[in-house]
Amino acid sequence: MSYKNSHVILLFIMFSFFALLEACQTDKPTVAVASSPENFGKHCASCHGEDLKGEIAQSLLDGSWQFGAGRNNIFRSIKFGHPHHGMPSWGAVLADEEIDTLVGYLLAEEERLGITKPPIPKEIETQDYMVNVDVFADGLETPWSIAFTSPTRALVTEKEGRLRMIENGQLLKDTVAGIPAVRASGQGGLLDVNVDPDFASNGWVYLAFSHAIAKQEGEEQAPAMTSIVRGHIENNTWTDQEVLFEAPHSSYRTAGQHFGGRIVFDPEGYLYFSIGDRGDGDGAQDLSKPNGKVHRIHTDGRIPTSNPFYGKKDALQTIYSYGHRNPQGLAVHPETGQVWDTEHGPLGGDEVNLIKSGANYGWPVISYGINYNGEIITDITRKEGMEQPIYYWKPSIAACGLDFYQGDLFPKWNNQMLAGALKFEALQLLDIEQDRVMYQQTLLKNAGRVRDVSTGPDGAIYVVLNNPGTILRLSPAPTM
Repeated sequence: MSYKNSHVILLFIMFSFFALLEACQTDKPTVAVASSPENFGKHCASCHGEDLKGEIAQSLLDGSWQFGAGRNNIFRSIKFGHPHHGMPSWGAVLADEEIDTLVGYLLAEEERLGITKPPIPKEIETQDYMVNVDVFADGLETPWSIAFTSPTRALVTEKEGRLRMIENGQLLKDTVAGIPAVRASGQGGLLDVNVDPDFASNGWVYLAFSHAIAKQEGEEQAPAMTSIVRGHIENNTWTDQEVLFEAPHSSYRTAGQHFGGRIVFDPEGYLYFSIGDRGDGDGAQDLSKPNGKVHRIHTDGRIPTSNPFYGKKDALQTIYSYGHRNPQGLAVHPETGQVWDTEHGPLGGDEVNLIKSGANYGWPVISYGINYNGEIITDITRKEGMEQPIYYWKPSIAACGLDFYQGDLFPKWNNQMLAGALKFEALQLLDIEQDRVMYQQTLLKNAGRVRDVSTGPDGAIYVVLNNPGTILRLSPAPTM
């Protein structure tokens, strides 16, 4: 055998040895995935029943998912658990592959048995009232917000970029023409609609939307940021538009998430609006950037000189508070005039916050949640100089839409907070006393993803459901 051939054989043996050594030392052992029924019987049946119809815990075959429907939500519920609700975490016992096949088994059983989501109830029982549930409008595509201009007329935004009108309980076929173009992708699109406190005399309507600028070479998505405009509606056409807030274009981001996008007015006539962190958590702490903030302006777009960072170099003058992740609920207390928000945490840690001038709400330095992949974002929940939430949900409910009830139909609920939930498909009522949440109850569950909630001029509660594209009207059931 030649020296050359011997050398080649020796190299081959050496490479084979090191490859074998690396394979033996890998920290990712091969997982033998047990069958899904076997894993269910071993780990889940004692609580959820051998037939999946419930024992100690709820049925998995009733068409309702307590902690959010869909493969991803069910996967996270199994892996990370919900200990506050008696659901342990199984991530240390089951490998991801096993959890994934278990989720597939549950969904396949649901499909095999023809299990579907229960219909929207006609009546619900709460701690205080029996409540009628009526469909106010349906046939909408991804409705996002509702605002009443009179007792008989309401405006509704569709995320795809349409402004709709409901007259005397009928959804008009024609959309409002001429509204601004939006970047309707990801979580962006046409977001909030609200009307001026003096609408009866001035007719101003306000819109929040994802405004885009030209896409640059190499960018898959046009950069966008939340913008605020106002205008009038005449003959079903948007006119007299005024741009009230448009961030510096250098701050625009191609990311598809966390636009915030709510608009409210306080008793002094200031306009507040929210912008989420736009996928840039560190930007929420940067006063030179618009994202991760609650802003305050006059209704004509002027910046109040009393804003906390007015005149401060390298700070956006419109900023009122900062350190927010994604505030998709914004409301003003009818008695105190205080501004409150609900905002999405990551996996756990959705928050209720009382918004204070110049306050830092901590994101992403402090948080009660973790990342969606289970990684720790921060192990700090409190830090000097950063506000604590008044209340937080763990697990996350995907808080969205907020109002304080003020009306004659449900007098026991006056000044209490109505909070919507996307993932939990719920409408919750929180009793607020002296800046504390005393208790909370779920009014509506599993009717659909709650995007907005609003008290109507008639005192009824209007609930905007993303999926299905429906608006519900809640009113007291007649007493016998």
